Amino acid sequence: MSSKTEAQPSTPVPPELRADCGDCFGLCCVALPFAASADFAVNKAAGTPCANLRADFGCGIHARLRDKGFSGCTVFDCFGAGQKISQLTFAGQDWRRHPENAPAMFAAFPVMRQLHELLWYVTESLTRPEARPVHAELRRTRAELDRLTRGTAEELAELDVPAIRARTNELLVRTGELVRAAVPGRKKRNHRGADLIGARLTRADLRGANLRGAYLIAADLRGADLRSADLIGADLRDADLTGADLTGAVFLTQSQLNAARGDTTTRIPDGLEPPAHW
Repeated sequence: MSSKTEAQPSTPVPPELRADCGDCFGLCCVALPFAASADFAVNKAAGTPCANLRADFGCGIHARLRDKGFSGCTVFDCFGAGQKISQLTFAGQDWRRHPENAPAMFAAFPVMRQLHELLWYVTESLTRPEARPVHAELRRTRAELDRLTRGTAEELAELDVPAIRARTNELLVRTGELVRAAVPGRKKRNHRGADLIGARLTRADLRGANLRGAYLIAADLRGADLRSADLIGADLRDADLTGADLTGAVFLTQSQLNAARGDTTTRIPDGLEPPAHW
């Protein structure tokens, strides 16, 4: 892990929100579709097992995914939804030995994944002292989200996920605003949803900036100051983070780092890891 420039809260990685492929029935390799592109070498329909999925639900090319044209797999994160569906919702009954469960299992997985993603963001929000004014609401929301994840497959299928996301997002927006407001200095930049594809942002001062949902694909962020920036939903595919400082960045996930480029001089939040390809 690179050295840090300032004190910061640890990005939470509780076990239940960390993907554990050993306890999952390869759900991301079966339930989800993908199209032949720069991220995937072939087309695959939803509900169809990937040709690289082994009988034990492991990946046959896991160590060579990027070389084989499956970089999209290296940046996907289920936030622990796979093992929750496999071991709790379906009590360890896999879709191969119990094919009658397959349709419901595959339908429940993307719902659970969204709930777990929200749990990740809410849990991180609760580590932010600046967000203390909304901590009580965040705790109530976390408890409700956790309760929903423990429902049956049928109950999961009936959830109004967009409405749940909208309600939760109000708290996440407020968290980001509170964290960014605590950053000293001039008014913070607002690049929410901005098209910054390929932008030259070398050594840019983006400390405390709003980059929610920004398109930073292949952006040059070498040496940029991204401390305490709100990066929820930002697309960092092939962004160059060499020498960038992301300590204290809000809502930065491991999958975003995995999609980007960087090196040993890139400073990242505690709790996240430098990707193997850096």
